Amino acid sequence: MEITAQKSLIFHHDSAFFPKLSRAHHNFRFCPRPRFSSSRIRATFAVALDPESSVKSGDSSSFDLFACPICYEPLIRKGPSGFNLPAIYRSGFKCKTCNKSYSSKSIYLDLTVTAGTKEYTESKPAGTELFRSPFVSFVYERGWRQNFNTSGFPGPEEEFKMAQAYFKPAEGGILVDVSCGSGLFSRKFAKSGAYSKVIALDFSENMLRQCYDFIKEDNSILNSNLALVRADISRLPFPSGSIDAVHAGAALHCWPSPSNAVAEINRVLRSGGAFVGSTFLRFSSSTPPFLRPFRQTALRNYNYLTEEEIEDLCTSCGLTNYTKEVRQSFIMFSAQKP
Repeated sequence: MEITAQKSLIFHHDSAFFPKLSRAHHNFRFCPRPRFSSSRIRATFAVALDPESSVKSGDSSSFDLFACPICYEPLIRKGPSGFNLPAIYRSGFKCKTCNKSYSSKSIYLDLTVTAGTKEYTESKPAGTELFRSPFVSFVYERGWRQNFNTSGFPGPEEEFKMAQAYFKPAEGGILVDVSCGSGLFSRKFAKSGAYSKVIALDFSENMLRQCYDFIKEDNSILNSNLALVRADISRLPFPSGSIDAVHAGAALHCWPSPSNAVAEINRVLRSGGAFVGSTFLRFSSSTPPFLRPFRQTALRNYNYLTEEEIEDLCTSCGLTNYTKEVRQSFIMFSAQKP
């Protein structure tokens, strides 16, 4: 079956999708020393994953970074080359093994297992469905996220600097911002110029639409190496060992199965790749003992874990070099693929 690019998206060289791209350089004040190996991760891409290295100019068909969420085989891409919003969403993707095609939904590439279904729907946990709401997606960066500071979150700018310090060994490689929400950190990673490709990935269609709306307001990243992808955290659409860095900001507590998600993150990471996440703790070592049962009851609808449980989760899924920083109920943790 031939894959055809969508005709509804036509981009002109004099449109906003082709601005002059300026590389932003970021100075970081927060510089912890991650317990990663001293050698840097080599940002090299296998021939089968990099269309620019394996396909001559003008060739419209190639393998791409993305993989089938069913069998994990690299998808064949047909369309313009390049890794940016206009190029990806004018392309079609197909799995030779499963014979299934994937395409964009105007603004994001749908790489879920159920992509293309017309009648079948699945019931998701309340936490998952909440963030698919148009209202919640709209207010997330317009008041919702700002309330996190009452639980010890230091704020997006400081959290970004902390994550960047842990990702230092992955500079020049591919970064996936899973459960990206409205792209608060995805946009910062893309603007930093520190990564060859940035994928903003979420299961919520409306969060990805909000992310696109914010991107349209910033000409510096419209044509950067940034893609919007809808996918399930437990079925990441990338070949094994193909990703240099995975970020999950304020996300782990919303995952239906944190163990399945972290195991999947381990699968897609390259050897030496970094996983950095932040979340709310059920309680921390500073929480008075008499309050702990009340917090456990109040937070029962989400997977709020303790410091010890998060470390045990990462190590049981095969990650090493675990480190953390805790502030009240906020934790940022990092771990590495051996």
